[in-house]
Amino acid sequence: MEKRVARISAKPEPVLVELTKSAVIVIDMQNAFVSRGGMFDIVGFDVSKITHIIKPLKDVLDVSRKLGLKIIYVRHTYLPDLSNAGSSESPNYWKEYSLALLRKHPDYRDRLLIKGTWGAEIINEIKPLAEDIIIDKQRYSGFANTELENTLRKLNVKYLFFTGIALNICVESTIRDAFSREFWPILLSDCCEAIGPSYTRKATIWNVKQLFGWVTTSRDYIRALQKLAPKNEKEMEKL
Repeated sequence: MEKRVARISAKPEPVLVELTKSAVIVIDMQNAFVSRGGMFDIVGFDVSKITHIIKPLKDVLDVSRKLGLKIIYVRHTYLPDLSNAGSSESPNYWKEYSLALLRKHPDYRDRLLIKGTWGAEIINEIKPLAEDIIIDKQRYSGFANTELENTLRKLNVKYLFFTGIALNICVESTIRDAFSREFWPILLSDCCEAIGPSYTRKATIWNVKQLFGWVTTSRDYIRALQKLAPKNEKEMEKL
């Protein structure tokens, strides 16, 4: 396969990535987190501040698929019997929003993170395609007790473009673990949103930029990839 290298404009400096060794990671873009009536909406987070990331993320996915990048969805789900959620001895049992909410309001079950329910599904705007990969997780990091690392190794992936929810929780947790496993994390800042005070977003972006990887935007990412795309529109359709 032809080696294609893109120069991504990023902070703190540009980064060179080989597209055949790259994947877009989409974290927790599920109804429970993004949609009205889902868990975040129920507990009082303003989901209207989250939905602005859908359009740039969709644009990133469209271009990435045309150029053959792997697309990996990581979603937070629990088995219906909660056997993989952790016992009362686990901090996850006490601290994770959906589990705490489920204990207080069993009637919210379909709006939370139970596999097979509306809440656990990826939002309609960016549904996975048949060729995309889906990894289920039960903790904040996409690497915690999942097949994500093995999957990336088998695909010979090195560069990870991060998108999704919540920037300061699951996205940052996964980025930190990616860095420690020798992957190259690149955050698409306008394709992610944090929850909580505004400083949480700024803190994660600072952490990634200074310590764990690189920060760019969907516009700069797409611009870099388009420079490598065939100029002929019919050729582009074949990708």
